[in-house]
Amino acid sequence: MAEAHQAVAFQFTITPEGIDLQLSYQALNLIYRSGVRSWKKRVSRMRNRVIKGVFPASPSSWLFVAIGILATMYMQSDPSMGLISKIQQHLPLSDQGQTMLSALVFSTLLWLSLILALRFCLKLLLSYHQWMFEQHGRISNTTKIWVTLVRLFSSQKPLLYSYQTSLPHLPVPAIKDTLSRYLESVRPLLEDTQYKRMTDLANQFESNLGNRLQRYLKLKALWATNYVSDWWEEYIYLRSRGPIMVNSNYYGMDFLYVTPTPVQAARAGNTVTALLLYRRKVNREELKPSRVPGTDIPLCAAQCERMFNTTRTPGVETDVLQHWQDSEFVAVYHRGRYFKLWVYRAGRLLSPREIEHQMQKILDDPSPPLPGEEKLGALTSGDRYQVIPWAQTRKQYFSSGVNKRSLDAIERSAFFVTLDTEDQGMEGDDPVGNLDRYAKSLLHGKCYDRWFDKSFSIVIYKNGKSGLNAEHSWADAPTVAHLWEYTLATDAFQLGYTEDGHCRGEVDRSLPHPQRLVWDIPSECQENMTNDSHSLAVAQTLADDVDCHVFPFREFGKGRIKKCRISPDAFIQISLQLAYFRDRGGFCLTYEASMTRLFREGRTETVRSCSNESCAFIRALEDGEAEDQCRQLLRRASEKHQNLYRMAMTGAGIDRHLFCLYVVSKYLGVESAFLKEVLSEPWRLSTSQTPVQQMELFDLKNHPDFVSLGGGFGPVADDGYGVSYIIVGEDMINFHVSSKHSCTDTVSNWNQGWSQL
Repeated sequence: MAEAHQAVAFQFTITPEGIDLQLSYQALNLIYRSGVRSWKKRVSRMRNRVIKGVFPASPSSWLFVAIGILATMYMQSDPSMGLISKIQQHLPLSDQGQTMLSALVFSTLLWLSLILALRFCLKLLLSYHQWMFEQHGRISNTTKIWVTLVRLFSSQKPLLYSYQTSLPHLPVPAIKDTLSRYLESVRPLLEDTQYKRMTDLANQFESNLGNRLQRYLKLKALWATNYVSDWWEEYIYLRSRGPIMVNSNYYGMDFLYVTPTPVQAARAGNTVTALLLYRRKVNREELKPSRVPGTDIPLCAAQCERMFNTTRTPGVETDVLQHWQDSEFVAVYHRGRYFKLWVYRAGRLLSPREIEHQMQKILDDPSPPLPGEEKLGALTSGDRYQVIPWAQTRKQYFSSGVNKRSLDAIERSAFFVTLDTEDQGMEGDDPVGNLDRYAKSLLHGKCYDRWFDKSFSIVIYKNGKSGLNAEHSWADAPTVAHLWEYTLATDAFQLGYTEDGHCRGEVDRSLPHPQRLVWDIPSECQENMTNDSHSLAVAQTLADDVDCHVFPFREFGKGRIKKCRISPDAFIQISLQLAYFRDRGGFCLTYEASMTRLFREGRTETVRSCSNESCAFIRALEDGEAEDQCRQLLRRASEKHQNLYRMAMTGAGIDRHLFCLYVVSKYLGVESAFLKEVLSEPWRLSTSQTPVQQMELFDLKNHPDFVSLGGGFGPVADDGYGVSYIIVGEDMINFHVSSKHSCTDTVSNWNQGWSQL
């Protein structure tokens, strides 16, 4: 936009009398205000760097140190033990000026030293994790002192990234401990002969190759910020050559019972505004650092950095995450057309009503899609390694001209918006089936009406329902869930709507129309998108195979579970294993995602929640053992699960350590039969909890209908289940179950196999 205004801001013509200079003062004003916004952002970033750089102290604390040093010198005392005099010798000023300046230099050095000392102490405090393993009501004196000190350090108002340099590094577990915990995790899944074979493989690995790989891994941990995260991002996500749609991307849903407005453009206006307000908070670091619920312990915020203005760019062997510092527009898709919608004008964020007005212009635009434009998004949903992969197509057809400019507009946008032509949600004659179709629509849509490479895509349906689809490589679900909670709450409770369902605010009628993106896609490129063996066909086959079911469970919630003095998460995990046992007649390797954000740049760890204790309880229950015995076994299984979860959170997990050892072995060009077998084991039950992180945003007592549905993901194994769940309030748990139709042994609908829950 700024470039267009610059083109008309200065006009001149040559006349016989000389040069006639004409200025467009309106355009100059727009340019000026846009520049002011840019400089304000730069000043804000510089200010935040200073505040973060001195945390846990404050910039004003330098003044107190300087005054204290000057005061002691005034009383004829030398607090520097001669250092001020040495500094004074190197300053070419008068005696009085030398004394004052040398005292200030010493004060600054002392102040910086104190900051480093405080930061080191805070890092030591945050490295203490024993508090997680202590029983409720039986806190040790050490932990009580630790809590007091942490609160003392947290008395300042930290910025979003203030704690980053004080977070401890993820420790490398002892290889003996990891192998021991691994063997314990697979014991209930293996026969005696199979278990003995795995034990022999583990022992052989430890005595031979394992210790060698461990030394290299410890060497990496000495200089890397996090010894897992970079390899995890690259090898699990970016180097994956299969479709990221369904296999990697995940989705988030709207409110279950409420749609704030039935007006599609209005819902888009408020949703886009709320997202941009969140981005402003991230840029200004005004968001409070996330913490472990109920504590003052901070969590790593590094994943927030690439939330907006980010896309996954395809490569031949590996993709690359590209992030831009800022973007003043969003990309919009509607009925096969792509638009570039500016959301700022002269440095001012458009009002929700103005964004609604612009969205309505897109909805009313009667122009048809250009050749190849409608299904262009299929390039982001198919295989990365197919005959003509997305990377090669991008280089061949989208590296110059109008195609490059239009593709840049999508990839550099703040985020992607789809104005869907369908209605979705629970309402209708078939609420169960409607929720299932809603989930499938968010997970894959039509396979070409989402841009799966964007960090996240927002979907606004014709009836006003909304949702999102998120790319997984840049961040994990809790980060996106925090964003989506804020968006839903801001949309419904802060921005609101008029009585007729439109956004509030005024409209500047001089706003330019949304810019229609122009494409010149050759016929051979169009064929690559729609050919039976290429992008769209591969994606469509995958989408048709996915079986999704959304299951709101209202019989009871965490309130009743906690009355039994059992962890709600442990209860649900054991219930899922019981359901799987009844469904398949046995146990399986069970994946539960746990965070490691207690550490810098931490991401996830696996909780192997199928344990000897949980299997013992399920067998006793199925065999009809006495109620007291089953209750005792359930409590023991719950305590075991909680302990496994805590160990995963505190860096004592199994799978990330073994994964990194495997990566080292590949770098060294050596093979390990043990690691190869461990990493090829299928997760037939892959589970994840979506935590509600900002309960203060939702008043469920006064607004009980504003219940979040959470989100879900596709199955990890072809013959397994993907289960996501969200604990809502005290009396409700929402489940999202996925599987594949091609597997005759799995079915997602609870009426056909999950009523055991």
